[in-house]
Amino acid sequence: MVDRDIPAHSLNDFATWAPVLRLLRDNHADGQPARTGRVAGSIGRDGWSLPPRRRMPARGRAAQVEDMRAQREAVQQVRSALEDAGVEEISFSAEISPSGKSVLRLRAPSPAVESGIGTPHPGALLLVEGAVPQPWRCLPDPAPGAVPAPSADPELLERTLRERLPDAIGATEAEIAAAEARLGVTLPEELKAIYRVTRSRWEDWGDDQEAAIRHCTAVGCELFGLDDLYIADAESRPSPWGFAAMRAVDTPPDAAVQGLVGSPGWIAFGDNGGGDRLAVDLTPGPAGHLGQIVMLSHEEYIGAALVADSLTDLVTNRLSERGRRSGGDRPSPVAHVNIRHLPSIEAAAHPGLEVLSIGVWDDPPLSLAPVVALPRLRTLSAYPGTLADPLEIAGLAELEFLELGPDDWRVLLDAEAVPRTLSAAAVIVRGDRDPQPIVALANEILALWNRPPIIQTVLRGEL
Repeated sequence: MVDRDIPAHSLNDFATWAPVLRLLRDNHADGQPARTGRVAGSIGRDGWSLPPRRRMPARGRAAQVEDMRAQREAVQQVRSALEDAGVEEISFSAEISPSGKSVLRLRAPSPAVESGIGTPHPGALLLVEGAVPQPWRCLPDPAPGAVPAPSADPELLERTLRERLPDAIGATEAEIAAAEARLGVTLPEELKAIYRVTRSRWEDWGDDQEAAIRHCTAVGCELFGLDDLYIADAESRPSPWGFAAMRAVDTPPDAAVQGLVGSPGWIAFGDNGGGDRLAVDLTPGPAGHLGQIVMLSHEEYIGAALVADSLTDLVTNRLSERGRRSGGDRPSPVAHVNIRHLPSIEAAAHPGLEVLSIGVWDDPPLSLAPVVALPRLRTLSAYPGTLADPLEIAGLAELEFLELGPDDWRVLLDAEAVPRTLSAAAVIVRGDRDPQPIVALANEILALWNRPPIIQTVLRGEL
């Protein structure tokens, strides 16, 4: 672990942090002072995560805004300091003696470490700069036989919209050509037909909110202006490594939509009003149509849902009833072994397995022997205490992401057996563990790849 004192500004002033530390020391969940003398959390410019020490509301009363006032007031100084320092988020841990003497350690963002989500512990360790998980490297399979749906009818589409929006201002051919040049693709004829009727610019509607609503109703979505069209490729859909590495691209042979993160053939043109993006799909699945309409959920990192077989169908409200096919009895590339899902490693093993997640387990620890020879296994996440022999991990030749508990990492590090094929790694922390040894462990792993360590700023003061 690397500790240092850096030039003082408000973020590194103990007084900035004193209200937070007093709150965590005094406002224990049972009304008593914290007994351990150790507190930890994270504070960002958009939110914070502190230990659950606030008192619960009276029985029969829901939590109120006032119940969070103490936390909000305590963290406000820190959030203001973050803004002044140009820092998005910072994690901290502190040891507080009964006399009030305190040692506070601040961990600023690192280029080699993702933020822990809702935890003061480090997130995924980025061992190879610029590396992305395998699903984010996947391109669509070619679909040379794909054709537009029989319902695709640009002329009908344009005529229908002109009837619905007689006063709309359409885009010029030059504006459409400029959008194509910017995107590097030729827009489908149906999409061009829409923009010839309406260019969907807010300035065209002025303060007329009803006009905006009429346009959304007429088109069937919140239509982007030409300048806001974008290619919904994998890069446009970022995800933390810890989530992304646990996903897999899977397209059953009877699927209408390829199970991708993103595609150079997905042209995002609108929003459903809830943050989900609609796109014209020029790289359909085996059972799909060229130019079908798909929806990318803002709550998911991978895949898209079929909405309509064509833009004409979307505008005329003929939504598709064809969903994602099940793929029959094909084994999933992602397997979860735990007390509620698969009962053994043997049950998870098959040649197409890419991701193995071992969760909460009540039985004796498991051997990885059934999956050692699998050719595509790239992700292993094992909950602490679930592996009989962590050194079996050395036999996983294609591993790019590894997530283990501290004790299992210690075994690999001491045996110099950490797989060098890894692009990222993570430490699973169970319970309310002191972040200090976790940070030290993370720095050991980072050092194997000569990556920047986690730097800590140490502040001392009295409450």
